[in-house]
Amino acid sequence: MLKQGLELKQTQKLSPLQIQTIKLIELPIQELEQRIRKELEENPVLDEDTPKESEDGEAPREVSLSEYKEDDSIPSYRLRSDNYNSRDERPQYSTFSVKESFTQSLQEQLGYRNLTEHQYAVASFIIGSLDDDGYLRRSIDSIVDDLSFRANVETDEEEVLAMLKIVQEFDPAGVGARDLRECLLLQIRHCKKTPEVENATKILKNHFNEFTSKHFQKIMTRMGLTEEELKAAIAKILKLNPSPGGQIDDSYTDQAQQIVPDFLLEYKDGELILSMPRFSIPELRINRKYADILIEAANSSEREKKEAAAFVKKKIDSAKWFVEAIKQRHNTLSTTMQAIVDYQREYFIDGDETHLKPMVLKDIAEMTGFDISTISRVVNSKYIETHFGIFSLKYFFSEGLENQEGEEVSTRELKKALQECVDNEDKRKPLTDDELVEKMTEKGYKVARRTIAKYRDQLGIPKARLRKEL
Repeated sequence: MLKQGLELKQTQKLSPLQIQTIKLIELPIQELEQRIRKELEENPVLDEDTPKESEDGEAPREVSLSEYKEDDSIPSYRLRSDNYNSRDERPQYSTFSVKESFTQSLQEQLGYRNLTEHQYAVASFIIGSLDDDGYLRRSIDSIVDDLSFRANVETDEEEVLAMLKIVQEFDPAGVGARDLRECLLLQIRHCKKTPEVENATKILKNHFNEFTSKHFQKIMTRMGLTEEELKAAIAKILKLNPSPGGQIDDSYTDQAQQIVPDFLLEYKDGELILSMPRFSIPELRINRKYADILIEAANSSEREKKEAAAFVKKKIDSAKWFVEAIKQRHNTLSTTMQAIVDYQREYFIDGDETHLKPMVLKDIAEMTGFDISTISRVVNSKYIETHFGIFSLKYFFSEGLENQEGEEVSTRELKKALQECVDNEDKRKPLTDDELVEKMTEKGYKVARRTIAKYRDQLGIPKARLRKEL
């Protein structure tokens, strides 16, 4: 038997303005500018031109959309963002500068070598196969195959290895290595031949596993070295760079992006002053030509003109929502960042990590009245410039644990205390995780052994045995 009935459901539908605002909130400052430029290109009603005087010396009259006499007529307004102006001069930002490209540097060095066109193609392909840290982690066989199928260059393992040796002679030293051992050996061959360097070379060539496992006694016995001689050799090795590619920034070769702070925080006369840097967003207004089309068609009975008027009205609505969304984005970001500054006031005064309080998205959501999802969008991909550095907003958020007094402390404070314990330990007898628990307890922190192990891993601190030094 079929049953029929009515069911009421309450659903929330986002308005075009809300959707637009959500999308704009997520964008960092540079992407916002690109988004506005794109909107100007796609919406013919939006115009960035500033008003010009007419030939008779009088400024053109402002278009009043109230002349459009329909029930759903658009109220009279002049589209413009209050926050920015196209005539503002672009300020000088503090940005993370982009250096010479890693790949570009190697290709330039390759150009100075006396190679045939065929050899140059092979060597250039090898350079393009390097990872960001300068290592070649692909097999020689796969490079031979790829050269044949992708570059139409026939070669063999012998030639690829020969060209790889040439690349391995380039700066920075160690580039083109296939593993850490080879990377260090490529670097140490450029060092002056002293007893310490010769011993270090032998350790890397013949006792690398013992070295990485810190089995120092085995090395001394097998090489017949004294403790002082081993110390001197290891000191030479530790000065080498395990990531040669990191010396040159390759960030703009694939995805060009400089980080421009969305916020600026200054500390003057005991006060924290927050601002949002102004940047080049054009003044937005209705294009006079399209507004005239709308007015002309208002009382027309012609179908084509009515359709044109509907099109222009749709574009004007879109422009109105877009500009209003920019204003709401500005207010949302400003309110959220001010709440973060108020919450972390003590930290922002001096930049001392121990003053960074535990803070989660919910804390700021409660202070601002915004949803947690809104706070998350604000925090994502945004940066602030302070008097002690540039930081991602995500940096200021962390969970917390209690100390012995029952006060909540941030995980960042705990990690800093743990790092200090490791830094001050006797490297001949590094502290085990259990001993680190005791040290942290002495400092007033209640931390379980598993928590110590987790934080140690996150800080990149090896186990006690691997921290042992002579």
